Amino acid sequence: MSTLSELLAEHTQLSGDAVEHLQRVVAEWQLLADMSFADFLLWIPLPWKASPDARTEGPDGGETTMPTAFLCVAQARPDTAPTAYPEDVVGERVTATENPQLRRAAVEGRICREEDPRWHLDVPVRRETIPVRHAGEVIAVLSRDTNLAMPRVPSPLEIAYLGSASDMCQMVADGTFPQKPAVTGADTSPRAGDGLIRLDSRGLVAYASPNALSAYHRMGHASDLIGLSLADATRELVRDPFDAADVAARIQAALDGRPSLRLEIRARGAVMLVRALPLRPRGDAAGALVLVRDVTDLRRRDLALISKDATIREIHHRVKNNLQTVAALLRLQARRTAIPEARRALIESVRRVTSIALVHEALAFSVAEQVDLDDLVDTVLPAIGDGATAEVRAKVCREGSFGTLSARLATPLVLVLTELVHNALAHAYEPGETGEVVVSARRSAGRLDVTVADDGRGLPEAFDPDAADGLGLQIVRTLLDSELESVLQLRPQAGGGTEAVISIPIVGR
Repeated sequence: MSTLSELLAEHTQLSGDAVEHLQRVVAEWQLLADMSFADFLLWIPLPWKASPDARTEGPDGGETTMPTAFLCVAQARPDTAPTAYPEDVVGERVTATENPQLRRAAVEGRICREEDPRWHLDVPVRRETIPVRHAGEVIAVLSRDTNLAMPRVPSPLEIAYLGSASDMCQMVADGTFPQKPAVTGADTSPRAGDGLIRLDSRGLVAYASPNALSAYHRMGHASDLIGLSLADATRELVRDPFDAADVAARIQAALDGRPSLRLEIRARGAVMLVRALPLRPRGDAAGALVLVRDVTDLRRRDLALISKDATIREIHHRVKNNLQTVAALLRLQARRTAIPEARRALIESVRRVTSIALVHEALAFSVAEQVDLDDLVDTVLPAIGDGATAEVRAKVCREGSFGTLSARLATPLVLVLTELVHNALAHAYEPGETGEVVVSARRSAGRLDVTVADDGRGLPEAFDPDAADGLGLQIVRTLLDSELESVLQLRPQAGGGTEAVISIPIVGR
């Protein structure tokens, strides 16, 4: 079965920001499914057809075009209730006629609820459709499908769960949830079953689940939490004054409507993972949701992995040091070489070795072998511009974002960019001539498109990049073919100059 990124890349033209928003929705929606006691399906409208029968009046009174079909690209089942879909629904297509509620949510941009349940595999199912809004536009639709075969007796826990889920679903429709985290990977949170606390707009505890109470009892709180200020109660339990002030500030930030990252706190030997989520449906302050998970035993096991991670990072650090030593030896040899061609070859080798060393330096400080390519490219490009040739005064800059890539892709891509930028500086300008080489990146759901463009003299007449025997282009072609599954396109740029274009597939890699 295809992944979410693959399905979005194949069936949509969504921007990279829109794809990231949908991925954040899917990363958070297990919490919604558990609190809703319902299945969640993510539907994307297939290409909208401008046929006369697919037009209707839009919210502003003008004419708009409605989608004629939807594709399910992701699915989540609740851990708190029987599923309505024992089979896998990802990849299923439905027409707007078969499920008009999806089209209503997409076109009208509001939550739509069914009055009467429908039947699916002899199971009564009630569906609610929720538009997923991003940057003011509806880009997808969530369906919340509840299995009605199992009657439920309302309890304080169920009432608190459903009320919080409804507020968060309205925030999805408003486009205010989930918010982009300030730190990658820091938005993951405990599940509802780990421990849930609902706060009112004043920060007082309106409901605390049994697991949340157990977590606070383990930290040393002996009484009930209902009616207490959670920020004050938590601050009193945490001995470290900085952590105590931090967790209280994050709870208050959620009450003020600001997103907060997860935080680990320690009290009486217990380790708790805490995250506070603001609840602001339609922009109205409705309190906050605090999730608590006891991770004491998990952190004890994590200690066994620290030495392994430290070893891997130390390896990258030593490889970087060794490569820098090699580069220094080559640089010394170049200074002592009298033959210009040999000196130039040694200097180019220094540049290539230094580029690889910078990748390993980034990996020495990374987690999970991931590289922030924007920071790395911003470090490499000025060095190329300064050391390319003394006669050329062209500057090098970056536009767009490469994002985060695995080390397997980052190393060859940095080498390719190094060669392309160096070729542009070496061949596009006359001695003493000024100019600009722009490295631009555009990342979509399935590909990373990179362009290296200069405003120099352009390609020579009858130039064939496939037949060129320069070492730089040979390195580029080899890396693109063997490591990046791409090809190089060299073409004249509108307005003068040359641009080198590569398109790298990143789905599943």
